[in-house]
Amino acid sequence: MADDKDLKIDEKGKGNKKIIIIAVILILALAGGGTAFFLLGGDDSPAAKSAEVATKSVDRKANVTAYYVAMPRPFVFNIVGLKRERLVQIKVQLMVRGSDNKDLAKANVPLIESTLLQAFSATTEQQLATYEGKELLRTDSLMSVNDILTKYTGKVAIEKILFSGFVMQ
Repeated sequence: MADDKDLKIDEKGKGNKKIIIIAVILILALAGGGTAFFLLGGDDSPAAKSAEVATKSVDRKANVTAYYVAMPRPFVFNIVGLKRERLVQIKVQLMVRGSDNKDLAKANVPLIESTLLQAFSATTEQQLATYEGKELLRTDSLMSVNDILTKYTGKVAIEKILFSGFVMQ
């Protein structure tokens, strides 16, 4: 008789565990779906529009290979926060089309680094705290880099600036 009570308690415990596991899986699935909806939703934001403007002059032929040029060091800088200064580290890669643009980007790394550091250090904590702010920073820095490359080389080479690492403390 004692065995029957133990068996009923074990069955209830297993049932509760299954319900908890199913609930956790459902929550994770809904969160993932919401994230996908947010990321794949319409891009009517100012950052998306300025990214389109910034890359219009880049030659984007379908048959030209895209190359990724990694900046040799991550960018580390301070920004003024509401309560204290914050340290930010951003790892950057440049997307270019064609080997000639790749060579141009590699040859001008110091110029590109300087321009990016100026653009990054002019941001605020509030801007870097939001997705839209990061996108705006990315497009502003893309326009700055392409402007400076046009000034010194006569050519727009960078199609996109990618943040491959982003830490704010």
